[in-house]
Amino acid sequence: MKVVILGGAGVFGSRLAELLVRDGHDVWIAGRNLSRARAVAARLGAEAIVLHRSPDLSPLDGLGVEVLVDAAGPFRVEEGFSVAEACIAAGIHYLDLSDDPEFCSGISRLNDDAVARGVCVLSGMSSTPALTSAAAAYLAEPMDAVDAIESAILPGNRAPRGRAVFESILDRVGRPFESRIDGAGVTLRGWSRPKGYRLPGGIRREGWMVPVPDQVLFPGFFKARSVTFRAGLELSVMNRFLAVLSRLGPLRLPRWVFDGLMVVAKALAPFGTDRGGMSVTVTGRKEDAFITREFGLLAEAGEGPFIPAVPIRAALRAPGRLPPVAGPALAVHPLDDYLDAMSDLQVRTEVTERAPVSLIPSVLGKDIDRIPEVVAESHSVPAPRLFSGRATVTRGSGAVSRLIAAVVGFPPASEDVAVTVMKLPGATGETWIRTFGDRSFRSHLSRRNDHLSERFGPLTFDIPLTATEEGLDWPVSGGQLYGLVPLPGFLLPRSVASERVMEGTFRFDVALYAPVTGGLIVRYQGWLARV
Repeated sequence: MKVVILGGAGVFGSRLAELLVRDGHDVWIAGRNLSRARAVAARLGAEAIVLHRSPDLSPLDGLGVEVLVDAAGPFRVEEGFSVAEACIAAGIHYLDLSDDPEFCSGISRLNDDAVARGVCVLSGMSSTPALTSAAAAYLAEPMDAVDAIESAILPGNRAPRGRAVFESILDRVGRPFESRIDGAGVTLRGWSRPKGYRLPGGIRREGWMVPVPDQVLFPGFFKARSVTFRAGLELSVMNRFLAVLSRLGPLRLPRWVFDGLMVVAKALAPFGTDRGGMSVTVTGRKEDAFITREFGLLAEAGEGPFIPAVPIRAALRAPGRLPPVAGPALAVHPLDDYLDAMSDLQVRTEVTERAPVSLIPSVLGKDIDRIPEVVAESHSVPAPRLFSGRATVTRGSGAVSRLIAAVVGFPPASEDVAVTVMKLPGATGETWIRTFGDRSFRSHLSRRNDHLSERFGPLTFDIPLTATEEGLDWPVSGGQLYGLVPLPGFLLPRSVASERVMEGTFRFDVALYAPVTGGLIVRYQGWLARV
């Protein structure tokens, strides 16, 4: 086929051009800078052309172009869909690498015109949503219903990052967006709520919540109650820096600050590795039980930047299957097509399946049958779970109590405040995010030998759960600093925490008392129900 790639000299556009030339397509590298386009074209065995990202496609007249790929961006819905509209008018298929949620979903408004002209217009023919949705569809095949879809893209630090990629990362830092958690829309902040992932080969990386089309499109397409997506850089120092910036809100950096950050990022380029990957996990019901299936991908030898180009490569290998439609690239090709399109790349993939095990039932063992069903059900967490209710908060007045409460982030005193508890399962346990009004604090719960362990920042506490017919009690029996240095008994807080059922409703009563002084730190009492 005859293909023009806008932004074909960029990081991802040049990789796409290389793959298409390998497949025997006639490729034009298009952009504003002809000398740069010619340099890339000469290296790949392609042609070069000057073409601005605008509705004026007259430079293509007489070339017989069949497909235009927009790998340039920026993809902002407020700037419209002029390039796609011009392609429809010219009878040229349009594909892009957009991962902007609004742009990718908004392109559906061109569907009537695309159908009338017999033209294929697909947005998001990239790692997300094309590849993530294909993987999710494959993983969900044996399931009767999908509960949660979780994806992450985790590039190696030595992967090239051009200006457009850097702008895309910073554009998401601190940006508020909505994600579906257990059937409810939850507002999150770009580059927040980190989580660890395991890639093929045992490689571990950390990802941070960012907005992509998946959160907008997957809940309806897959009927999933929860959809989350994270991205992460390989170097922890870079992730932590972006997490700090995210607390400042959406970034509008002066050009000189942006340029300075690019210089620092380039200075760190020799560190880390040239290995990157992605993970897609689907949890759902199969008959009467939950199952979790995971697709993992690892690109080695610096070939990670080829992955966003794979969906378009696969599509153009079977051009007869380009449908006359305009919309987001949701499972438009099966995962096997994409895997075939990676066969000449240094990429390894794996699919695993397991039965998810909820933390609290695993710690309690047979004692889970002793507690009331309402309490037991609140700790069934095969996928993200969200609970909401009301609470009363009492705060201690002593100096030590106030200091501890401030460090942990406990909520202020209140007679009646809205409360939510989000429980997020992970490889090492569960993360609980408790929000009272507009104040949140989090802890990580895991299994330690035969009892529960709960970590608040650098402090970890041992909790030998006590199950009775009335409910569940959470006493503190020990603690460690950074999980290693045991805390002497006089430095341990005292916990009087219980979960009960009253009139069919889950009730909690948690009181924490300061070490040494014994004064109240905080007490919160109330009720919760699943959203």
